[in-house]
Parts: sequence; C-alpha cells; structure tokens
Amino acid sequence: MKRSSSNPPAEPFFLKTELGDRFCLYHAPHPNKERCGAFIYVHPFCEEMNKSRRMVALQARAFAAMGFGVLQMDLFGCGDSGGEFGDARWEIWKQDLGVARSWLENRVTTPIGLWGLRLGALLALDFARSSVTMFDKIILWQPVINGELFLTQFLRLRLANEIFAGNLEKTTGTGIQAMRSFLATEGKLEVAGYNLNSDLATVIDGLRAIKLIVTKTPVHWFEVVSEPGRTMPPAGAKVAKAWEQKGSNLHVHLVPCVPFWATQEISECPELISATARILSKV
Repeated sequence: MKRSSSNPPAEPFFLKTELGDRFCLYHAPHPNKERCGAFIYVHPFCEEMNKSRRMVALQARAFAAMGFGVLQMDLFGCGDSGGEFGDARWEIWKQDLGVARSWLENRVTTPIGLWGLRLGALLALDFARSSVTMFDKIILWQPVINGELFLTQFLRLRLANEIFAGNLEKTTGTGIQAMRSFLATEGKLEVAGYNLNSDLATVIDGLRAIKLIVTKTPVHWFEVVSEPGRTMPPAGAKVAKAWEQKGSNLHVHLVPCVPFWATQEISECPELISATARILSKV
C-alpha cells in the first residue's frame, strides 16, 4: 500500500507533558477528502510495539486517505519518548493519552476516536471509561483478554533466555512464579531488554477485558483468525457476549491474518487494513 503523492507525509514532533516530551506522528487527512474524524492510536506493549510499526503506518495512511487524522504517540518510557520504561506506570500512560487528546482537540473540529492494539486496546478502553467526555468510536485490534496470562507470556521470554543461558537458578529461581516473587520483592525485573517494575506488572496482572465495558460509544473489535470461516475464540466470545449483555454497542469483525505483532520477521496483513477501512467507510 503506497501513500498517494497528494497525501501529506506524517508530521513528527515532540509533545510536552509534565513528565517530559512524548514523540508523536500526526497523519493529517487527505487534503481533497472530506474530514471524517480523527483517532488517537494506543500502541501495544514492549516488543509488540516494534513489530507492529509497519502495520500501524499502513493503516494510518489508509485512514488519512479516507479523511481521518491519526495521532500516534510513544507513551512514557516507550519508543522515542522521554522517561525510562522501568519508571512507567499505567496511570502515566493514561495521562499521556489525555495530553494527546487535548492536542488533537485543538487541531481538529471533527469527532475523535481511539484505536488500540493488543494491550493498547485495554489501555484505550480504560482511558475511555475514565474520560469525562465520550469518544466518537473505538477500534480494537486483537485486544488482550486476560492481563495475567499476557504477563505470564511476557515473563516466559526471560525464562526461555535463562534456560538457554544455563543460569536459571542464579537469578530469579526456577519458574514463572519465582520470577513473580522476585519482581514483587525487588520491585523490578529485566525481561527481554525491558526493565519491568512491580507497580505496572500488578496493574497488568489485574486487567480483564470482560470488566472494561464501554457503553454508548460504538466499539469495533477486529479479531485475527488463522483462516477464513474460523469462529471467535472461546475466551473472546465470552467477553463479547458479556459486553453485549451489559449494553455495549459492540461490533465484532473476524479477519484471517497472521499475528503480525508476534511474528519473528516484520509482517503485514492487508486484509486487516482493508477490513478496518471498509467498516469505517460505513459508519
């Protein structure tokens, strides 16, 4: 997918916050398109953020070509923003999104929505629930269902590295629970090059998508499946049903695609980009 020559390039800049500067990219709407709205993109956790940059750039350009503005922000301690990841907190990230929203409100007059990927989808939902004013719409790409399971999978990266290096018992112990105990006692634990702190880990551990229900605002959940015709995985289906029972204006879209946020090499999923654009063109 190539950017149209008449579509302006993304504008890079640093946005000041109380805790330093945040690196941002703003994709302005195509100059010849009617302004449809704008999105704040909420990126995923750690290495998933890096693996997803290509897909996010392609989708942001597609949005811009449709008339949507997109603001990407590297949250505190992430990417090219200020702060150390080891000092990152969930509430700081929510504060960052508040700054992003204020900047966007001063930039556009169109409705503002949220677009979150993986753990960023849960952060988007949590931010929307705590916001005084509603968002126009929320797009979720492959939201994490259970924060505890997600964190366990993250800790397994360190476990695998320690087993490979043969020094498992010299550091945290002999398993995931030992790592969790070490994190709780020492306050920080290095995992795959990221210095995770216990406060952030505790919040992630307690996250459950089933509890992050947003009502009134339309929510479009894009779930990646391995092949056409596959149904929603049971865990996701349970969450979707609970949300609908609680009055969520939820729309689930199943898209056959590779899990680009977790592949060894940088990969793309044109089907997800086209599906997302197609749905937005109808709402």
